[in-house]
Amino acid sequence: MLAFDQSHSPLLVGAIVLVVVAMVAWALQLMQAASDRKEFSLMLAGCMVCSAAIGLATVMVMTLTSADRLHAQGYLSPMEGAESELIGGGVSLDAISLPWDVAER
Repeated sequence: MLAFDQSHSPLLVGAIVLVVVAMVAWALQLMQAASDRKEFSLMLAGCMVCSAAIGLATVMVMTLTSADRLHAQGYLSPMEGAESELIGGGVSLDAISLPWDVAER
C-alpha cells in the first residue's frame, strides 16, 4: 500500500470539497433547466450528479477517518492482538444499535 503524505492532506481535502461543491452546483443547474424546460431527463441527470457528489464525499470521509489514518495521527492506540482503542476523540460507533446486536443480548 502506498504511504499517504500527511503534508498534502489539507490540499487534497480542499480539492475534493471544491469538486463536490461544483458537482452539487452543476446538479442544481441541471434540475433548474429541467424545471424550466419541463424535461424529466435533465432532472434525472441532476439527481445522478448529486448522488455522485454524495458518494465522493462519503468515500472522502471514510478514507480520511480510516483506522490506519487514525493510528498514524495518534488518535488510535495499538493494543495487543487485533483490537484497537480510540484515544481522545476520533470516531465512536457505540451509539449505533444494529438488529443482530439486540438479538445477541
